[in-house]
Amino acid sequence: MGFAKYQEDNFSRYYAASIVRGREHDPFVAKGGGAEETKDTKKMEDKASKLKDFTVAEARPLPVIVMADVSGSMTVDGKIEALNLALKDMVAGFAAESRLRAEIQVGLITFGGERARVHLPLAPAHKISEVSPLRADGRTPMGAAFEEARKLIEDKDMIPSRAYRPVLVLVSDGLPTDDWEQPLDGLCKSERGQKATRFAMAIGADADVEMLRRFTNDPESPVFKAHEARDIHRFFRAVTMSVTSRSRSTAPNSSAPLVLADIPEDDDLDLDF
Repeated sequence: MGFAKYQEDNFSRYYAASIVRGREHDPFVAKGGGAEETKDTKKMEDKASKLKDFTVAEARPLPVIVMADVSGSMTVDGKIEALNLALKDMVAGFAAESRLRAEIQVGLITFGGERARVHLPLAPAHKISEVSPLRADGRTPMGAAFEEARKLIEDKDMIPSRAYRPVLVLVSDGLPTDDWEQPLDGLCKSERGQKATRFAMAIGADADVEMLRRFTNDPESPVFKAHEARDIHRFFRAVTMSVTSRSRSTAPNSSAPLVLADIPEDDDLDLDF
């Protein structure tokens, strides 16, 4: 009985070890099987390691940076209210997107009064719980906004080298009130500014359309002219569609034009400017 118990214990230990290694060999395998077993186990570990590397690959950032006019004239005819709603919906649309290949990130720079400031620091859309409402007042320091945007897109800590080409969006209803030409050239000619997709919207009849044309760089997406509040919403829906189509693409660095014809009218926003 002692010898039988000894054999039974050996069998149990060997069988349990074989299960852990994913193999169920006869316990009385010929000598030399240990080396073969070690080799097979190493292959299995290598495959598992490669699979792990594949599954934990992170999506690359796709930055979207909006420069929004919050000068005093934006208080007229519901423009600032329409802009607030449009930005909120855009962020929500981005947040709902898959992050398999690209992670859409959003940053918001406002310009009004005497300065430009970062209203919403660049962050993944799905982590943005709220976009605090914009408040309009004062002048139109657009040049300062261009400088803020240039510093942001060239900051490798905020936007790493592995990021996809950024999208820059400029929205204004008037003329710049500060020195803007040099900052605009600095932004558009910067390393990342040249590669970025740049969209612009002119709100109302007083917007500087020629200046906005200098900002844009996609022949298929000229300056969009918003004549009423619903147009602001339509523009940002088109931006959302353009960016999300890129994020789903097999080549997210390729630009996607704005297609306003596909955006339905919003009858809840019908104020003329």
